[in-house]
Parts: sequence; C-alpha cells; structure tokens
Amino acid sequence: MTVTKTRLTHGKGSIIISTFQSRQTANRIAKAMISKKLCACVNIIKINSFYYWKHKIQYDNEYLCFFKTVSSAKLSKEIKKIHPYDVPEIVELRLDNADKDYLGWLTNSIS
Repeated sequence: MTVTKTRLTHGKGSIIISTFQSRQTANRIAKAMISKKLCACVNIIKINSFYYWKHKIQYDNEYLCFFKTVSSAKLSKEIKKIHPYDVPEIVELRLDNADKDYLGWLTNSIS
C-alpha cells in the first residue's frame, strides 16, 4: 500500500453557503457569481428545510449552494444584493486547512 501525503496549507479559501427557493434561481445566481469571477465552483443540492419565520414553523424544499471562493467579502455582498429572500442565509466556512493544489485552483479560477 502506498501512502500519499496531502499537502495542506493555511489559506484564504472559503465556502459561502446560501439557500434558494428554486433550482432556476440557484442556477442563475451560481452562473452569475462564476461569470463575475467571485467564485470558482458552486455545488447545488436539493434539501428540505424547516425553519421559524413570521411566528410559525415553516417547511420548504430549497436548494443549498456551496460557493467556493477566495473572495468571500465580495461574494457575500453580491449574493446579498441579488438574493430573492428578505433575510438570506449567507454563512462563511473558512478553509483553514485545504489542499495546496485545490487552493491554487480556486485562486487561479477567480483571478
């Protein structure tokens, strides 16, 4: 068995998480953010969400997006500006330990 070492680096990479009501909206915003070079990749997953809104428990099918970036402040600002929700979920997960080659790809894809 061959063991390979993953080269991890402390970098600037982040994943911004946001949810959208429709696949069309998620796709449109994902394409816009990639076109503007604010993120390198977006994963979209269909989910079921339960949440508290307007004094009631709500249930919806939504689309969860993972926006991979090194420009988290710019990306978050742009998502908030065009997001259809009154209070959009915009959460940043910092990639404190990520593969060096992956971070290089993220950086090169956005710059």
